[in-house]
Amino acid sequence: MTRLLVINPNTSASVSGLLQRHLQAQLGSHASVRTVTARFGAPYIASEATYAVAQHAVLDAWAAAHAQGERPDAILIGCFGDPGLFALRDGAGPPIGGLAEAAFAAAARHGRFAIVTGGERWRPMLERLASSLGFSASLAGIHTVAPTGAQLAEDPVGARALLAEACREAALRFQAQAVILGGAALAGIAADIAGSVPVPLIDSVSAGGAWALEALRSGAASAAATGGFGVAWQSVSWELEALG
Repeated sequence: MTRLLVINPNTSASVSGLLQRHLQAQLGSHASVRTVTARFGAPYIASEATYAVAQHAVLDAWAAAHAQGERPDAILIGCFGDPGLFALRDGAGPPIGGLAEAAFAAAARHGRFAIVTGGERWRPMLERLASSLGFSASLAGIHTVAPTGAQLAEDPVGARALLAEACREAALRFQAQAVILGGAALAGIAADIAGSVPVPLIDSVSAGGAWALEALRSGAASAAATGGFGVAWQSVSWELEALG
């Protein structure tokens, strides 16, 4: 059986559990999913500073998993924002994906898309990521709601009402052909509210799972291939230092 390693770049074990459940259910018998949690950083990524630390945490989590003998056929970064995506691709070996990149690609197939996510400080960060990934022309607009994804997850009923209204507003205001509901902690909500949104609604976690299925089916993965990063690290974890 093929293996998918999911890296949660924040320290919230509850988010890791949510990712594990949703992605294993989606991949079913096609792959074994293992989700690991960042060993340091923020409980939830919602600012430039927490994002910057999360990039290091992603590299550290991969190095720790590799030191434990993990040899996945693909790696998925379980955060809508994909911290560490480019850095991990620099030397990890197997195909690397992220929730945001996967969701952007899925939404762009419908045309121009809007993003709805929790946390007001995500807007410039997501605009920058869309540009870096080549989706600037496809991004119609970003609608953020004040609560972070973690806060939304604490009030599921209220979150669904708030997010449904935000998705409808984003579709109409930005004249979008699709809307992405972005956030690892929001996994599963899109399916509950899609009927009230006038355009296709993309769940970022489901999009990440679809990317993983395609990556695993393609046979492009090389579980043993890990060239390392070619850096003489100092004062990092022994696992990252050993990976080089």
